[in-house]
Amino acid sequence: MENMNLLKSHVGLLALLGTSALSPLPLAAKDPTMDLARQLNQAFIEVADHASPAVVVIRIAHKPDYSELGDDDNPFFDLVPELRKRFEDQLKKRRQLQRNPEPVYDSQGSGIILREDGYILTNSHVVDGADKIMVRLKDGAEYEGTEIKGDSQSDVAVIRIKAKNLTVAKLGDSSKTRVGEFAIAIGAPFELDYSVTFGHVSAKGRRVFSDRIMLDQDFIQTDASINPGNSGGPLVNIDGEVIGINTIIRGMHTGIGFAIPSNLAKEVADQLIKEGKFTRAWLGIGIENLSDSKEYKSLVLGTKEGVVVNSILRSGPARNSDLKPADVITAVDGKPTLTVQQLKSEIRTKPIGQPVTLDVVRGDKNIKVKVRPGEVPADSTPVVNRRKAREAPEPEFLGIKVQALTTDLAKQFEVDLTEGVIVSEVESGSVAEQKGIRPGEIITDLNRHKVTNVREFKEALKAADPKKGILVNLIGEGGRRFEVLKDSGD
Repeated sequence: MENMNLLKSHVGLLALLGTSALSPLPLAAKDPTMDLARQLNQAFIEVADHASPAVVVIRIAHKPDYSELGDDDNPFFDLVPELRKRFEDQLKKRRQLQRNPEPVYDSQGSGIILREDGYILTNSHVVDGADKIMVRLKDGAEYEGTEIKGDSQSDVAVIRIKAKNLTVAKLGDSSKTRVGEFAIAIGAPFELDYSVTFGHVSAKGRRVFSDRIMLDQDFIQTDASINPGNSGGPLVNIDGEVIGINTIIRGMHTGIGFAIPSNLAKEVADQLIKEGKFTRAWLGIGIENLSDSKEYKSLVLGTKEGVVVNSILRSGPARNSDLKPADVITAVDGKPTLTVQQLKSEIRTKPIGQPVTLDVVRGDKNIKVKVRPGEVPADSTPVVNRRKAREAPEPEFLGIKVQALTTDLAKQFEVDLTEGVIVSEVESGSVAEQKGIRPGEIITDLNRHKVTNVREFKEALKAADPKKGILVNLIGEGGRRFEVLKDSGD
């Protein structure tokens, strides 16, 4: 599109308009700034014209709930017989409807045409629980949606309509999306079909907590206006390519909306169409960016970038591997994974049970660790141990009391009897409590020195500097993890 190419070569237009607008010009005057403004205006028009035919409006129907039909034994009706008769007639009609209720169209969303043979991509939360779905195209044609397949964790769903030779949305490469570029949202907010709003890509790689369980939290943030009804519709770039699927808003009229990156949406949708479900591989580890680990990154000598293994879940696939808490993962099968999202994206599509090789920095050493990914279970939330062990001697370190492991405790936590010392008490308000260390957890290492008994624990403490931070490896009911305990000097 010629106007779009001209737009890209004049990105300074908005700043120019900001100054020239203060001095109105005669309408007949030749002003290059106004020519650029017209090109910008035309560019947005062309984007909307180009992308809208691949956008659909989705109407969702649910069967009415007549489970609470009222109480016909109310003594008030004995005082007013006419009201009882009227109520009983209404109750009879409702019970007739209850036997064969017709679905009522009570909500609406958006979607895009993924394939010309009738596959529609939308949000899972748009179609969840639907008894009937109707899909309306830009030309007004309506089709019933069938073959509903969804993945609630990514909030992606596909439905199918009996239609052919449809106009397919052009999917862009969301990994190439840049913060600051134009973003245009198209959808049906508040049942106002084919509304177009524009703004910018505000951020990438956002982790957003919502009332839906989402493991694939890698959202594109935009200030393009997104409202109820936009869900499932496209976020497109200036070339009319879909870079995201609009899914979440943070408050009305806040200018903060979120879209699922198109690469992830297509990956999930393709597998839903082929297999009927989306299967994720995982390692069963807690992770964060090394750059975000303020206390730990100063203790890592071998790299400045990578993904820190915070914990290894007790039931996770990595449990029986050589991976350890405090390791820093920098690559998967030779492909760099320097951020959490890069690591998750690489692991997510690996074959279940087939080993992958991780490049790991452990202290000042570079090693390779093999792990066999498993399938993400329905419930992958780690359990934190909060049971108290026996009382022990005086506080030892930053609010922690420890004692030797007993045979019963070692059996309970499935560890060797000489693997560590058990936390018997954590002082209220201490650094250890703030880090989430709880009685019953087992300390196995301090600053990478193995601890097999209370004496070794004390010796490791003498060699440590709480001012710089002490790396503590632990085992709890949730699995293995590490914490950095640092004396603030207060």
